[in-house]
Amino acid sequence: MSVVNPRRVLILVENLPSPFDRRVWQEATTLHDHGYVVSIICPTGKGYEKKYEVIEGIHIYRYHLPLEAEGAKGYLIEYSLALFHTFRLAWKVQFARGFDVIHACNPPDLLFLIGGFFKLFMRKKFLFDHHDINPELYEAKFGRRDFFYKLLLLFERWTFKTADVSIATNESYKRIAIERGGIDPARVYVVRSGPKLDRLRILPPKEELKQGRKYLVGYVGVMGAQEGIDLLLQAARHLIKDLGRSDVHFGLVGGGTSLDEMKQMAFDLGIADFVTFTGRVPDQALLEMLNTSDVCVNPDVANEMNDKSTMNKIMEYMALGKPIVQFDLAEGRVSAQDASLYAKKNDPLDMACKIVQLLDDPELRRRMGEFGRNRVINELEWQYEAPKLLAAYDVMFAVPKLPPDSNSKRHFD
Repeated sequence: MSVVNPRRVLILVENLPSPFDRRVWQEATTLHDHGYVVSIICPTGKGYEKKYEVIEGIHIYRYHLPLEAEGAKGYLIEYSLALFHTFRLAWKVQFARGFDVIHACNPPDLLFLIGGFFKLFMRKKFLFDHHDINPELYEAKFGRRDFFYKLLLLFERWTFKTADVSIATNESYKRIAIERGGIDPARVYVVRSGPKLDRLRILPPKEELKQGRKYLVGYVGVMGAQEGIDLLLQAARHLIKDLGRSDVHFGLVGGGTSLDEMKQMAFDLGIADFVTFTGRVPDQALLEMLNTSDVCVNPDVANEMNDKSTMNKIMEYMALGKPIVQFDLAEGRVSAQDASLYAKKNDPLDMACKIVQLLDDPELRRRMGEFGRNRVINELEWQYEAPKLLAAYDVMFAVPKLPPDSNSKRHFD
């Protein structure tokens, strides 16, 4: 097989900048390493303010969003601006080096408008990378199944109808793609968000992060409504105040719309001195916090969204050999298995008790951490998922073959 021209891919991502979004970055670098020309369009973010740069051979185009949305009006503004800038920059990429495939990562489920345009008028292919189930995300955020919930179901179905191939992050998402999205099962590939161990390095603990206390409980992730940080803080309060465990500190890494609210909640609960909120930090600071942690937690609220979703934080904890406490969610169990204890759904008191159980049993912590790390090394690391991504792209380029005069013709003979 001789290469006439390389395959060219344009990745669209709206909710995080690249290379901060680890799944997107692993996909992009994997494609680049296998001869693809890869461009990414994404928003700017802290530490990622350049409007254009090339990192590890990936061309990154960024646009500025003036707000992080809260409420229906905020999301309307955010997504409208994101679509405008993404469409504008897609033409810039097309004129600069071109692309054969649009690889759209949700949220939002509106990128099919751009993918559909280029598919219809420019004969490009469209791959949908299903990161979030947005109807369930809407319900988790706003607690209702109203007109907008039904509209999101419609957008989701149109996205799958537009897609030539879809990528699901787990089997639950694959079932949604087939049953609710109506896509051919042969065109859905499960590509899990496996961690890369060259990034998630085991480092010596930094004892100063424990703020003079014996134990550190670590969390990494978004500070948003459905992440359950309020439940984690309630668990911390019970552990510290009711159970008298003044020997435990909590290190919470991540930013989001609820960060300031959660800081205030910690103060109101009287535990602010026992909780460190770092905000969004570079990888090194994140690794230092997690490597120092004795136990890591995932307080994601038990709801339809989280029950069906695979959380990157779980994989990261396991990669670093950390025992986990989380609420009892279906995909959480699939990922962690015996690397985690499972608290009753949305029960902060039981979560506190499970944390204490681990803190007081170093041998159990060791066994669980070892199990999790071995599971990542032998089953879940990105090296096992990359071939599935490449297989999806092989199908994308193989069927159907585009006319020879098309700008987006297949470039492999």
